[in-house]
Amino acid sequence: MEIYLIIVVVLFVLAISDLVVGVSNDAVNFLNSAVGSKVAPRHIILIVASAGVFIGAAFSGGLMEVARKGIFNPEQFYLPEIMTIFLAVMLTDVILLDLYNTFALPTSTTVSIVFELLGASVMVSILKIVEASEGINELIRYINTSKALAIISGILISVAVAFTVGALIQFIVRLVFTFDFEKRIKRYGAIWGGISLSFITFFILVKGAKGSTFIDPQTADWIKSNSEIILLYNFLFWTVIFQLLTWFTKVNILKPVVLVGTFALALAFAANDLVNFIGVPLAGFSTYLIGLNSANPLTELMDELRDPVHTAGYFLVIAGIVMVITLWKSKKAQSVTKTEVNLGRQFEGFERFESSMLSRILVRMNISLLETIKKIIPLSIQNFIAKRFDNTKITAQKSKDQPSFDLIRASVNLMVSSILISFATSLKLPLSTTYVTFMVAMGTSLSDKAWGRESAVYRVNGVLTVIGGWFFTAFMAFTVSAVFALVIYYGELPAIFVLIAVAIFFVYKTHIVHKDRSASEEESEKEIEVLTDVKIKSVKESVKHAANSLLSVSTVFEDSLEGLFETDRKKLKKAKKASKKIEKNINTITSSILSIVKTTDDEIREGHRYGKIVTSMNEISNRLQSITKKNFDHVDNNHKPLNSDQIDELKQLSNVLSEEVKSVSKMIEKLDFESKDFQEANLKFEKIHSKLDKNQVSRIKKGHISTRNSILYLGILSDTNSLSINVKELVHALKETIHK
Repeated sequence: MEIYLIIVVVLFVLAISDLVVGVSNDAVNFLNSAVGSKVAPRHIILIVASAGVFIGAAFSGGLMEVARKGIFNPEQFYLPEIMTIFLAVMLTDVILLDLYNTFALPTSTTVSIVFELLGASVMVSILKIVEASEGINELIRYINTSKALAIISGILISVAVAFTVGALIQFIVRLVFTFDFEKRIKRYGAIWGGISLSFITFFILVKGAKGSTFIDPQTADWIKSNSEIILLYNFLFWTVIFQLLTWFTKVNILKPVVLVGTFALALAFAANDLVNFIGVPLAGFSTYLIGLNSANPLTELMDELRDPVHTAGYFLVIAGIVMVITLWKSKKAQSVTKTEVNLGRQFEGFERFESSMLSRILVRMNISLLETIKKIIPLSIQNFIAKRFDNTKITAQKSKDQPSFDLIRASVNLMVSSILISFATSLKLPLSTTYVTFMVAMGTSLSDKAWGRESAVYRVNGVLTVIGGWFFTAFMAFTVSAVFALVIYYGELPAIFVLIAVAIFFVYKTHIVHKDRSASEEESEKEIEVLTDVKIKSVKESVKHAANSLLSVSTVFEDSLEGLFETDRKKLKKAKKASKKIEKNINTITSSILSIVKTTDDEIREGHRYGKIVTSMNEISNRLQSITKKNFDHVDNNHKPLNSDQIDELKQLSNVLSEEVKSVSKMIEKLDFESKDFQEANLKFEKIHSKLDKNQVSRIKKGHISTRNSILYLGILSDTNSLSINVKELVHALKETIHK
């Protein structure tokens, strides 16, 4: 039994790791609305959420049955087989959830644990069937297939319903309160607060306290059978409280609604999702104890796992403490939350996701649908709706500390999530709190026109990426845990240590990847923050950032040419990727300049060549992308490399362009546009470019080179010349603008 004691120890170590990665991913469920609306300082939000998490964990009834008997039938397995399943599941869960955290994508810990249990148990069952020379139809004897099917159907239903209901409720509420809601809240906000908080507190009773130690079964049954009365009295109580607060205090009644809602979802998460993190290790511990008390532990079927079990309180308290610490310390939890908040952000800003063909098609379809609806709805109604949804005042007041969305939307997010989860729980329908809260948030964003024409394709692609990731979760959880179970089944202890080493290495690598990604995103976001000042000095700030971008242009250009000379596909791909990053940075700078144009006075705008600055910078970015793409495609298609003369010539061109760009960068940093270094470098570039053009024409006439070679070389010359011209025009435009 010593080997199984080692496995139990490993399971508990993995349990702590799983708590960390699991909470990092699931925290978005209850933090999104509070963080996005900035209902309170971050430490207050975390204190409220921590209280919910700790209370939910500490008073949880320890409903760990899903790991013991929910997916497979334990009476069909022996102790070694059960331990194989549990170890494969925990290793997979840590790796999979950490992967999602690294890329800041929310997923369902419930779906991951269920499909990991399913994958590992199916693999072990198949191995048993093969060894016993039985038919594959015997698989149903080992596996609880109805559970998996119910979860899949629950996913599909909850995604569609949550999005639709969230969008509909938000549309109605926004129609009532508008974006300028402060005065209306004082008039009839108490009713809305009463409705919201009555459903949220009912949710605490139904979902958060389900199976908890402080509510006995009789009380739980009474709550279920008297839900209408509870809701009514709740509504009356909270409406009166909020009305009194409105009359006699200056308290914003939406703030307690959002904070209580955050507490409720945190409580429910800890009480119900704790099984996803420690259920398997505790089931493994129970299996080990059953084996210790058995005369023949290795040959006895584990039917005792079917018996109900109450988890020891100290396990729950320790789990609660680990989850709270993770909530405060995890950078990945912040990244996942930021993804969901940014997808629902009311304003333009840094867009993490690119557009895709599917997102463009969906946006076009939506636009066509809206145009059709407009033809049916009378113009007077359209004007009324447009007036109620007018957010120009809010947009005009945009500042660095502006919340991503307002408290109205935050309260709708929490209320609708509470209603849907409570309703599904009462009907015993399986669903994922992650899927519900995410899709509700996306539905409310759509109704609030957060996905405008400027950002819709990026936001929609972000949502599609997250949803696609959910199905990928199920597939990967099943597949990886099945493979791990196979390896452990035959490899035993050596295989276990190898897989643990793989898991540690994977987590270490993803930590580095996440650190690099976070640094890159923070850099982009800092640029946006710096460039949001709407005073004229902001032009100078924007220009100084342009200097950094120009230096990057020169570096990427040189790297791309080196990759071409060496036929180094990896280096060319890296340069191509870097050129896209430069495009994003330049778009940020040009967006800030256009914002300045919107907000400055006519007399200040007059004479400033903002349009030319924007055009030149965009063209510099476009030419660089064209060069990196041409070079990459040439090598990627395995065409012949350039000859030695062409390589020497392009090296000369690269050196001169680098001199030109560096001199411009210094001019911009000092805001001194009279430098002779730039003029000399520019003249030098023009002479060399003209010479190289003639040399290539001569080579073509002599037939020394192929058509592909000529197309590439002349294309590089053309793009480089265009790049140099636009650098020169940028200098002239900046000179006129800064010194006006």
